[in-house]
Amino acid sequence: MGRIPEIHKGQAKTVVKTVMDKHYMRLALKEAEAAFEENEVPVGAVIVIEDRIIATARNRRESACDPTAHAELMAIREGAQRTGNWRLTDATLYVTKEPCVMCAGAMVNARLGRLVYGCEDERYGAVKSRFQLAYDPNLNHTIKVVSGIMEKECADILTRFFVKLRTTL
Repeated sequence: MGRIPEIHKGQAKTVVKTVMDKHYMRLALKEAEAAFEENEVPVGAVIVIEDRIIATARNRRESACDPTAHAELMAIREGAQRTGNWRLTDATLYVTKEPCVMCAGAMVNARLGRLVYGCEDERYGAVKSRFQLAYDPNLNHTIKVVSGIMEKECADILTRFFVKLRTTL
């Protein structure tokens, strides 16, 4: 259990890792594996409310020809439709990789309650690595964040994908 550091002028929230975080991250990894098999960047996402899965998704940018078809956005859309509410304040989103600016912005707009992610994205991460949108005090909502759940497994699938991509080019 760790504390999220104070970041970007504001006070970040302390978040506790739960016993179920690893379980749901395994399910997100299954989605990432499916994306890998479909030649998509292997990122998977699962949204849970009160120990009930309300959405699962994986990257589909290539197959959908849609630059917004990130796993997180697709899961948020499905979760909002399933609950009949665009506000996901009681939801936890599990995703295998640190969200980008677009996805972190969508999470703030959806009023997501909690985010749990696997590995960091040093280049494009918008939660901790490059930007800190999830708990930026200048925005109208902050998100409780847990990072590093199954970090090695989440990073490994991305490495395998990009090695495979480079060898097939």
